[in-house]
Amino acid sequence: MLYFVATPIGNLKDISYRAIEVLNMVDVIACEDTRNSLKLLNHYNIHKKLIAYHKFNEENSANGIINLLNEGKNVAIISDSGMPVISDPGETIIKKLKQNNIEYTVVPGANAGLCALILSGLNSGRFTFVGFLPDNLKECKSLLSEVKEYKTTLIFYVAPHDVIKINKQLHEVLGERKAVLVNEITKLYEKTYSFVLGEEIKLEPKGEYVLVVEGNKNLEQDELLQKTIQEHLLYYINLKIDKGEAIKRVAKERKLSKNEVYQQALKLFN
Repeated sequence: MLYFVATPIGNLKDISYRAIEVLNMVDVIACEDTRNSLKLLNHYNIHKKLIAYHKFNEENSANGIINLLNEGKNVAIISDSGMPVISDPGETIIKKLKQNNIEYTVVPGANAGLCALILSGLNSGRFTFVGFLPDNLKECKSLLSEVKEYKTTLIFYVAPHDVIKINKQLHEVLGERKAVLVNEITKLYEKTYSFVLGEEIKLEPKGEYVLVVEGNKNLEQDELLQKTIQEHLLYYINLKIDKGEAIKRVAKERKLSKNEVYQQALKLFN
């Protein structure tokens, strides 16, 4: 059996009992960087054969892992931190597992993107995980032009030396939006930085950052203006907003007098 095992993203205690049990049970552990993985494995007194599985040898390593599975070996795949496959190597071997009808499973655990979303305080009802942006400028702008229209909160992974550059790129395409940078998640010096895209930010280039950006609110407003006044009112009422406040918002957004909207509200609620 092949196990994709989530590992801590900072605090070494953020690992499940099942993950430790599986890592102790398997014959081989495939990891991105043996030096990083040994810190975790030694901490829990786990001593297993380690093989390298990273983006530079993914194809060859995947074939080797398939061979081990066909020999009846149990294998665990871990990344340097967090959930394997998510912005980390893993897709190649999953395709091969599917092609060869080989079963695999996931041992869940910590994920930096979800932790950052909660820490950001931005809308968590619906979100889109974007991950790392492409290095190629044309590809990067194309992707940002696509997600620009999303109403969902956006989650990006950012290398420390790219924070300033990506802030500028996002501002150019997405415009001014609320954003929150989070780093050192679950560690002693965990930090969040709230700002508006385009603002100057001064950060220590240390550790990977997660950048959480609010969705396209203009798109939401455009859709609301296509509704009737009463439907517009109901939208806010369904969000548990006070009727008086809902009337004010609708009047302002539609550039109408509060009395006009109030008359429609009377028809709606009587």
